Amino acid sequence: MTSIFRNAMGPSFDHLHPQLRRRFSVGLTSGRACTGHGVMDRIWHGGAFVRPFLALGATRNILVPATGRHVPFVIENVPYLDTYGRETVSFVRTFHLPGGPRRFDAQMVLSPKGDRVLDYLGTHQHLASDLHLSAEPDGSLLIRSGEHRFREAMVDVRVPELLGATAEVRESYDEKEDRFRIRVKVVNKYFGPLFGYEGSFRATYSDIRTHGVRPGLRPVREESRA
Repeated sequence: MTSIFRNAMGPSFDHLHPQLRRRFSVGLTSGRACTGHGVMDRIWHGGAFVRPFLALGATRNILVPATGRHVPFVIENVPYLDTYGRETVSFVRTFHLPGGPRRFDAQMVLSPKGDRVLDYLGTHQHLASDLHLSAEPDGSLLIRSGEHRFREAMVDVRVPELLGATAEVRESYDEKEDRFRIRVKVVNKYFGPLFGYEGSFRATYSDIRTHGVRPGLRPVREESRA
């Protein structure tokens, strides 16, 4: 058994930069977690019409309803078994903005077919998205989101394009600066760019058998539907 990211990418995983391969090998097999500390050069969002949606999402730690430059942040990638016995890797981002910290939570699991990663968003995992991962010619990682679904109790519906958005994440390694670089952009097909950020960070690795999963990192509610 390997990391969920290696399983989803297959042979293309080996085309990533060695530091990216190390970072995305976090998992129960490796026994390693990864924590990144860095600075977001810029956090931005679209026009005023976007703010109510970002504010609503922020109540469940989805997206960030604020802008800023040179914002310190932390990203925590910690593997664990969820309530349903699935290997899960946290992607919890904390942005230390002037008005107080804001979190953007996601938990990732391997799809049942093993061909993609499922991204559960927020504290209650009401939103889920397919993620497609690929290696770029320069060794960077490109992640594109696919279909989004909303799930609550008996409700399980596809989010229509009018309300949904497509996320594109590019993560690379800057050998000269010895830092990871990340750029995220979320776009609605009809309304254009909604939200994004770009910055860099350094990573440290820890043994999950020693450190475990800190309180508050896991979601309040976990969704079983893939």
